[in-house]
Amino acid sequence: MQGSATPSLATVITGASSGIGEALARQMARDERQALVLVARSADKLEALASELRQAHGRQVEVIVLDLEQPGAAGRLLARVAALGLAVDTLVNNAGFGLNDSFADMAPDRIQGMMQLNMVALTELCHGVLPGMRARGFGRIMNVASVAGFQACPRFAVYGATKSYVLMFSEALAAEENGNGIRITAVCPGATDTAFHSVAGNHGTLAARLMDSPETVARSGLRALNRGRRVIVTGLLNKPLPLFVRLLPRAVVTWMAGVLVKREKQPA
Repeated sequence: MQGSATPSLATVITGASSGIGEALARQMARDERQALVLVARSADKLEALASELRQAHGRQVEVIVLDLEQPGAAGRLLARVAALGLAVDTLVNNAGFGLNDSFADMAPDRIQGMMQLNMVALTELCHGVLPGMRARGFGRIMNVASVAGFQACPRFAVYGATKSYVLMFSEALAAEENGNGIRITAVCPGATDTAFHSVAGNHGTLAARLMDSPETVARSGLRALNRGRRVIVTGLLNKPLPLFVRLLPRAVVTWMAGVLVKREKQPA
């Protein structure tokens, strides 16, 4: 009897069609040798990026069009990766969104979708890939959190809370898997020049004027992951924020966070 072929190792990047996910895909296609699996809802953008990376780097690049906001999508994603004959060596949980609005005014389906994508799908994907990583004795997980996860954030109450979850979950997971050869990093960007701000309705805010490039965030995050750092805050302006959170009264920190995301009034 012939045994089944050993799966090739792959890097799976969610939210890969633009922004930080696209920047990570470009850097990893250039600098690493694994197959890439690009995941997002936008088929056209994914196919165009995959074609470009195949041509530029001779890398196997697969596309999976999937909405991770839908319950059960994480399991479907991992099943499709396995059907391609691939095993997840590196998981990048980048997909997520936020909304700049008061909690009481948010549509319930958007609240549910945000929690499903930012927390539930991320958790299910981590749980799904860890057994294989443990069996091989190595693996990497990058969870994209946010500096909003360090403190309460008015007008981003749900988003900030989901990113606090991602940050705490990732740190705990990194401690649990420390002896298993698995590196887990929470990447905490500040405002980044991506489509996030259009989705969030974040234009005209102070935070949107202090943006880093997605390439800078991707480069810092990947360096931290490869060095085994559990948390990285990207961007020089953002790095002092965790210290401020520890030193200043919580009410002051919450007020400051609210100022950063307050939208300017539009002229009548």
